[in-house]
Amino acid sequence: MSLLFRNRGAIALLMLNNFIIFTGIGLIIPIMPSYMNLLHITGSTLGLLVATFSITQLIFSPLAGRLSDSIGRKRVIVAGMLLFAVSELMFGVVSSLPLLFISRMLGGVSAALVMPAVMAYTADVTTDEERGKGMGLINAAITTGFIIGPGIGGYVAEFGIRAPFYAAAAAGLVAMLVTAVLLPETPAMKRDDVPAEKAAERSATPGLLRQLAETYRAPYFISLVVIFISSFGLASFETVFALFVDHKFSFTPKDIAFVITFGSIAGAVVQLTIFGWMINRFGERIMISLSLIAAAVFVVMGLFVHSFWLIVIVTFALFLAVDILRPALGTQMSKFADEQQGYVAGLNSAFMSLGNIIGPIIAGTMFDQNINYPYMLAGLVLGLGFLLSLRSKKAPSRSAVQE
Repeated sequence: MSLLFRNRGAIALLMLNNFIIFTGIGLIIPIMPSYMNLLHITGSTLGLLVATFSITQLIFSPLAGRLSDSIGRKRVIVAGMLLFAVSELMFGVVSSLPLLFISRMLGGVSAALVMPAVMAYTADVTTDEERGKGMGLINAAITTGFIIGPGIGGYVAEFGIRAPFYAAAAAGLVAMLVTAVLLPETPAMKRDDVPAEKAAERSATPGLLRQLAETYRAPYFISLVVIFISSFGLASFETVFALFVDHKFSFTPKDIAFVITFGSIAGAVVQLTIFGWMINRFGERIMISLSLIAAAVFVVMGLFVHSFWLIVIVTFALFLAVDILRPALGTQMSKFADEQQGYVAGLNSAFMSLGNIIGPIIAGTMFDQNINYPYMLAGLVLGLGFLLSLRSKKAPSRSAVQE
């Protein structure tokens, strides 16, 4: 419990605002098929909308990571959550396709600002031994938001198909206010005794393309490629999941909400209880590899199940694998980062965005051809990620105590 409430409860506050934000995101998942039908959006257009979000996130993520290193994590998080609220409100209000794309661009900037700063903040206030637990707690809050969000969204939609977007915007504003008022800046951002060479590293901000091109020389390059591949595969599945069950099984928004909620519970329980122990006991590499192969297997199994409860069971297992994979990747990258937590977290987000760009575009186009193709693609790509993860380097152990 000391980790949760250290530094005026910083980790607990980050968990709270992440929970609020991702509850807001989860609100809209069950109603997307109906909303697409209302606006006459095809699967390929949905893929482009998702990709637009990720392209913007990719462009801004390295800059946002450096920005959090220079002006502080808190300011960047607050700005990102404000943009999230604006983007969700805009997506619910407008009806024209160009404005929908602008809304997704604003959402991408908000994600670029928030996620690297949150991960860097967590790394600032944890030791190596606590890092896995800290990342697990943050991701547990995200997962719990996804558990609660779709369930609420399925019922909020009873008040109107656009109501979940308004609720998501309100949730983002609440999270912004909570952070602005209660979250302290991290000790790492307050120190005046940072060595000159470290300060120079923090202030140097190469361009996006240069940053991405130079990563091949970094010890964590293979890990970044695994992040890209896993994001590609998962985005291919996640982009069309609601459409898949809507078209193939005629699921209602409440059915979709139930499946997502039930499937996310196991991940939240694991992240809150034994994730830190699993990382310390088996290491990030093993957990990443096992999660990737499990995700690949259960995605493919989704093609062969037909009853409601079999879909729930397969989704349950898949979400569990994903909810272990993502914090394990974040923990591994944070241990490589040393004094450049924001920068490396930004690269993490950038490579994730690359996968989230390509995956939805291809998956959306494939869905319009055959609804099973995106699942096949996801299984293949995640299997490739598993093979590559076996070659990744072990993250170094460093002392990073932030009292």
